[in-house]
Amino acid sequence: MLLDLQILTIYRDLRRALPAFRGKVLDVGCGQSPYRFLLDPTQASYQGIDIADAAKFDYHNADIVPFNGQDIPFADGSFDAFLCTEVLEHVQGYQHLVDEIHRVSKPGARGVVTVPWSARYHYIPFDYFRYTPSALKVMFGRFSEVDIRPRGTDVSAIAAKLVAMFFRNLLPGLSWKLLLLPLWLALLPLLALSVVIAHLSLWLG
Repeated sequence: MLLDLQILTIYRDLRRALPAFRGKVLDVGCGQSPYRFLLDPTQASYQGIDIADAAKFDYHNADIVPFNGQDIPFADGSFDAFLCTEVLEHVQGYQHLVDEIHRVSKPGARGVVTVPWSARYHYIPFDYFRYTPSALKVMFGRFSEVDIRPRGTDVSAIAAKLVAMFFRNLLPGLSWKLLLLPLWLALLPLLALSVVIAHLSLWLG
């Protein structure tokens, strides 16, 4: 997480929220369940779900319930809490899935949802949307209380782009680009400085 600033900003928010989750917790589109360890196993019971062909996303997690990506296979009001991290941008029928999360959540259930904004085009061709705060407010309108906040800062978003640019050029896909490798190596101090400034911007808010 020193260099992957997007993962860092997800982790920072989940580290604050997930230890307080109690009861049955649903992880929608869980992948490899990377944040399950943040739950208190003495207080929370974890249930991950993901699409049956999650191998398309290079995920192989046997400890989940497969679903069709739209209809959550649980009864109304089954869960006390939920999380859904970096999933909705991959769902064409995103509103139906959000409504399904609402359906299977008990009244007063707590949840955390993360979506990317300034993120690379990824898991091609299954990357469909970027959502504004205005769109998210409408999408989650059925929930009793919604708090929408940015994960990072403008500075950390710029630094994340610089990290991606440097590593694409330090490990180029085309052999002729190796001629530019000395240039990128010479500019590494600039990358290091941008990462330090990004971490300071996150720390200071």
